Amino acid sequence: MAFIYDEPSRTFGEYLLVPNLTTKDCVPANVDLTAPVVRFRADPSASPPDPRQAPLTINVPVTSALMQSVSGADLAIALARCGGLSFVYGSQGIEEEAAMVRRVKNYKAGFVVSDSNLRPEATLADVLALTDRTGHSTIAITEDGTPTGRFLGIITSRDYRIGKTPLSTPVREIMTPFKSIHCGKVGLDLQEANELIWRHKLNTLPVIDERQHLQYLVFRKDYESHQAHPLENVDREKRLIVGAGINSRDHKERVPALMEAGADVLCIDSSDGYSEWQRDTIEFVKSTYKHGLIGAGNVVDREGFLYLVEAGADFVKVGIGGGSICITREQKGIGRGQASAVIEVAKARDEYFQKTGIYVPICSDGGISQDYHITIALAMGADFVMMGRYFARFDEAPGRKVRVNNQFMKEYWGEGSNRARNWQRYDHGDASNKKKDQLEFEEGVDSYVPYAGKLKDNLDVTLAKVRSTMCNCGALSLRDLYMRARLTVASAVSIHEGGVHDVMLKDTRMSPREA
Repeated sequence: MAFIYDEPSRTFGEYLLVPNLTTKDCVPANVDLTAPVVRFRADPSASPPDPRQAPLTINVPVTSALMQSVSGADLAIALARCGGLSFVYGSQGIEEEAAMVRRVKNYKAGFVVSDSNLRPEATLADVLALTDRTGHSTIAITEDGTPTGRFLGIITSRDYRIGKTPLSTPVREIMTPFKSIHCGKVGLDLQEANELIWRHKLNTLPVIDERQHLQYLVFRKDYESHQAHPLENVDREKRLIVGAGINSRDHKERVPALMEAGADVLCIDSSDGYSEWQRDTIEFVKSTYKHGLIGAGNVVDREGFLYLVEAGADFVKVGIGGGSICITREQKGIGRGQASAVIEVAKARDEYFQKTGIYVPICSDGGISQDYHITIALAMGADFVMMGRYFARFDEAPGRKVRVNNQFMKEYWGEGSNRARNWQRYDHGDASNKKKDQLEFEEGVDSYVPYAGKLKDNLDVTLAKVRSTMCNCGALSLRDLYMRARLTVASAVSIHEGGVHDVMLKDTRMSPREA
């Protein structure tokens, strides 16, 4: 006989937070949103444990979905600079995904290994071609054209005039030579490097070794950028943190390329993670890479969570069918209300932690249609959330900006749609009758979402709401929120009451005289 749950399947929109005492130190500026990303060992008596014990953390509990219309390199850069984490989508060629990861890792760093280099024999035409390909206007000139060759000079856009300087001009004739460049020596720290930049009014500081071989470049703009993005997520080498999506089909070829490119954490992209295919993929990563980090999912119950954790998953994604462009529930009748799923899995995580002393973070993926749903998810036990529609609206997302009915929109399509052609995400392992890149039926749609502008501008507002709500709950950290939050189920009438009602809204587009 089938097992039938007594409780209904509930969503975030069916709950409200009940305020706790707001003490005088509960102000948004004091709220810490640090969240763990991967499993770590801690004292079970400290439940939940301090997230800083995890080997990988994020400064705000927000990640972007593994989707073609969401997580490209541009969005990964923008989100990491704001403190979150993006998982570059895996439904593309292996080399293409690795190139995106590499671009994020090379975008920002205190000490950058130069990836735009030429020999002195190159011409201005080569300079322009390289600049067009990489977007970098500063090119290091080394004896052999490699990132760590003997350093001979630098060429920037100030060294030539397009249309005036012949394209055949050798680089050695127009570059700034080594003897005219202020350099730093290997071993200096970032503070010392920035002091040299400011003292000598430099835009770029080359860092060389005792043999005059180039090791790094330090940029003035990176220091200024860091000041504007105090929460940015960086690794020990001051490179941005980035994740990458993989599947259970070509992971043996894809994972090595992504690890070589510098991916900090991997995540299996699948609509249903409770499968032996995911176990095999996790075991491959763990047996091949000593320090490889991998998340798995998606699941909606205790059994699915424990299966993936015991297989070695470093975090588990929760949610099936709750995405705004997902039609899995309509097509297959599979899934669960996101709130019910998070509550059960969070309880299983806590029990596992008490039993083993190993804390495995969970990610709530889907079901967020309002900003406050993020806080609801965190209060219910999610360590961080993953969103697609939210990020698809921004300039940095890959979708085109188009005008629909005199309103600017962004394209947004699901990984289960025919447009994405991501058959691996829904693959059950039987390739005998399957044509490559073909879905037998769709589990996602192709759509538009209202264009919203820059990621940082919008995310700052969303996080301000989260911090303010946490203060209302008397919480200054995500640990406090989970331990202290009080939630109540909201009736349909109370949800209506919470919105605008019984008034006639003013038309804000009218001029004061018309009003």
